[in-house]
Amino acid sequence: MDRIFSGFLLLLLQGYGVYGAPPQTRGTLCRTKPTDLVFVIDSSRSVRPHEFEKVKVFMSRVIEGLDVGPNSTRVGVINYASAVKNEFSLKTYQTKAGLLQAVQRIEPLSTGTMTGLAIQFAINQAFSDSEGARVRSPNINKVAIVVTDGRPQDSVQEVPARARAAGVEIFAIGVGRVDMHILRRIASEPLDDHVDYVESYSVIEKLTHKFQEAFCVVSDLCATGDHDCEQICTSIPGSYKCACKEGFTLNSDGKTCSACSGGSGSALDLVFLIDGSKSVRPENFELVKKFINQIVESLDVSDKQAQVGLVQYSSSVRQEFPLGQYKNKKDIKAAVKKMAYMEKGTMTGQALKYLVDNSFSIINGARPGVPKVGIVFTDGRSQDYITDAAKKAKDLGFRMFAVGVGNAVEDELREIASEPVAEHYFYTADFRTISKIGKRLQMKICIEEDPCECKSIVKFQAKVEDLVKSLIEALENKII
Repeated sequence: MDRIFSGFLLLLLQGYGVYGAPPQTRGTLCRTKPTDLVFVIDSSRSVRPHEFEKVKVFMSRVIEGLDVGPNSTRVGVINYASAVKNEFSLKTYQTKAGLLQAVQRIEPLSTGTMTGLAIQFAINQAFSDSEGARVRSPNINKVAIVVTDGRPQDSVQEVPARARAAGVEIFAIGVGRVDMHILRRIASEPLDDHVDYVESYSVIEKLTHKFQEAFCVVSDLCATGDHDCEQICTSIPGSYKCACKEGFTLNSDGKTCSACSGGSGSALDLVFLIDGSKSVRPENFELVKKFINQIVESLDVSDKQAQVGLVQYSSSVRQEFPLGQYKNKKDIKAAVKKMAYMEKGTMTGQALKYLVDNSFSIINGARPGVPKVGIVFTDGRSQDYITDAAKKAKDLGFRMFAVGVGNAVEDELREIASEPVAEHYFYTADFRTISKIGKRLQMKICIEEDPCECKSIVKFQAKVEDLVKSLIEALENKII
């Protein structure tokens, strides 16, 4: 949990995400570049049979997103433990259906962990002409995805040099108690793009989206003029989205712009509902406090504009401070710094009920007629019932965002999130994945009658990306 907790608010910033959907996205153009792809899969005795099934699901999900064929993407699988088994080569199957059926038939070997031997086999044999690999060319990618959960019993020291010489790009995925230094030694540069970690095989499937995007050919529709934006076109992987110049706001059609009337700013009541359970760990809790204060710094805080409240929960619920208690950013940030870590359990349902009954009440500083936004973070399954409180929050008109990491339960996140759910619920298995996904905040909490009156939210969106980058740098320096 400590490796991934830190991404909880970052997920709100996605212009596109692991399970979030892009706002106002138009057009779709994403095909996979011709690739020779070889999975190198650890099935040593430490990988239990049900865990190996999760790896097979992960491989299948990646394959499902590929253009498979002799002239597009070819796929092979190497299974290894103490020995190496070539399950099927790049030339064996030429259809997606054939590949998926073959993956389902793979069985674990259940002995040692000869990772170096397996990767050398991939470089020397799996990517050879005789096994179906194509001649090295700038138009064809050669990619190996290595999945392992332990320390290798042989050397991997020569792997990077040999992979570079062969033109093979290596992605390394570590699970559980894997040696991160070994992963970084195996993977291609830049390491941030090629090393991933998940706490257990139960969440490895969450990395599927990353690899589907990695193989996607991104066409710059803005550069080619293949778009219908009136003012500004911004390219995103496989598509684009429209924006407007300063002084204009994007209309509901997602492409045309209207001039703003010059409003002075919008009011917003924002409450953070933060999991302080024991799995978070003190050092990560301090990072979260720092990040919350950076968010506060980017808001226009005053009686007439943004107000911030903070609630922490574990086995019980504690209001750190209500809306309106602090009238300026300096006082809010001081209160956040003083917040003590609760530890213990995860009573998300009780926390949601508190939010509904108390956080947005007038007696606790909420203002009538002002948009109410709740940001709920959880890192695991709730130990109590959440349905009634989650439904009531949305029925009362609160805009609810649900953010989950690690072992969070997707069904619970969806139940908490407002409609459309795809824009209000997010999940990540690891903060490394997050750094490649998002660019902008999806909190569309402006007043519909006058979207130009969203000065504080626009300012929030403009600054938050830099804050996230700072947070990730701090995490990498602390953890890796």
